[in-house]
Amino acid sequence: MRDIYDLGARHLLFVTTDRVSAFDVVMREGIPHKGRVLTAISAYWFENTRDVIANHLVSTSVDELPGLDNRWKERLRGRVMIVERAQPTPVEWVVRGYLAGSGLKEYQASRTVCGIPLPEGLKLASRLPKPILTPTTKEDTHDLPLTPSEARERVGAATFEPAERAAIALFARGTQVLERLGILLADTKFEFGHLDGKLILIDEALTPDSSRYWDAKVYMPGSSQPSFDKQPFRDWLEQSGWKKTPPAPALPADVVKLTTERYREIHRRLTGEVLS
Repeated sequence: MRDIYDLGARHLLFVTTDRVSAFDVVMREGIPHKGRVLTAISAYWFENTRDVIANHLVSTSVDELPGLDNRWKERLRGRVMIVERAQPTPVEWVVRGYLAGSGLKEYQASRTVCGIPLPEGLKLASRLPKPILTPTTKEDTHDLPLTPSEARERVGAATFEPAERAAIALFARGTQVLERLGILLADTKFEFGHLDGKLILIDEALTPDSSRYWDAKVYMPGSSQPSFDKQPFRDWLEQSGWKKTPPAPALPADVVKLTTERYREIHRRLTGEVLS
């Protein structure tokens, strides 16, 4: 979860916090280091995909923010992105390489995902014949699936076609890099926007909050896969009896610790650095 600040006509400041939500409810506890992990991973991908598509990242340095004393600089260090202000598209660009989540439910009912026909015989966590674009709307609560044709109608062909190409190419780059690290990229969500008439990548990029990262060593189609994200506390909430309405229950310390370890591990694998 991020706080966004206005830095004038051209730029915004993103501050990624340790707050965490599930089922559209913000938890009372944060996940230590989560904000630093998400910022570092987004920055990594923004820098390493500029050859695929331009993006909005300007800097991750708190020293470039005027008016901050040392106390605030240390609190924000590793959590900030200075970005260019763009006009977001009204669609979220989801790419799937495996069958999971809402895609599985639609497949079981109709052998399609977002209206895209898929072969018979797939099961939970099956790898798809090729990655597919499964866009969604942007809603205040739950986003709604769109067929590619419906997404094209919403944004126009001049936006849809380069966004589709970029989303598939970014997914391919992420898959290539992550598979060398023993990680499977099951699916991910991209956001695009327009800046000076040009389509660019915005928001975050290939983070464990916008993606399903699975451990290749234990991958087994037909079952739910352990993922490098907030799965431990989501699993605990599902089993707690909570009705998924505010207020959220208090998270046990061991659940918070395990969730923190998942985030730290994906950060270490990807960047080669250990968070202190």
